Amino acid sequence: MNRPLHLLFLCTGNSCRSQMAEGWARHLAARWPEPWLEVASAGIEAHGKNPRAIAAMAEAGVDIAGQDSTRLAPEMLDWADVVVTVCGHADEHCPALPPGVERRHWPLEDPARATGDEPAVTAVFRASRDDIRARVEALLAELRRRWGAGVR
Repeated sequence: MNRPLHLLFLCTGNSCRSQMAEGWARHLAARWPEPWLEVASAGIEAHGKNPRAIAAMAEAGVDIAGQDSTRLAPEMLDWADVVVTVCGHADEHCPALPPGVERRHWPLEDPARATGDEPAVTAVFRASRDDIRARVEALLAELRRRWGAGVR
């Protein structure tokens, strides 16, 4: 069956890191002319969207305001071809994946835990956004090389 690759980003609360990763993956995958990737994100819990994550992504030209903060459901794991946990808590509490689903882990610090004045916290969100972009770019390049476009 020829269909797009399904990529799921998983975090604790689906409010910052996984939301940014989903936004970057959608944005960067659009570089290719054919639809080869479908992306989602979820949390072990759903904490709602973080306004600072939305603002940091908007500064980079990526709108994540319309994404939902979603709690992980079993059917999401059945849907996924690749699951990327973006924090230690999600990695530790990720349910067993169905056979054939690839799992990756990115131990990202939570920008929502940043302290200090507003410029200092904003800088942490920007650094997290940029780190996630670099990781997503590398992942998408690898997935394109390995699986090509729509070959699942």
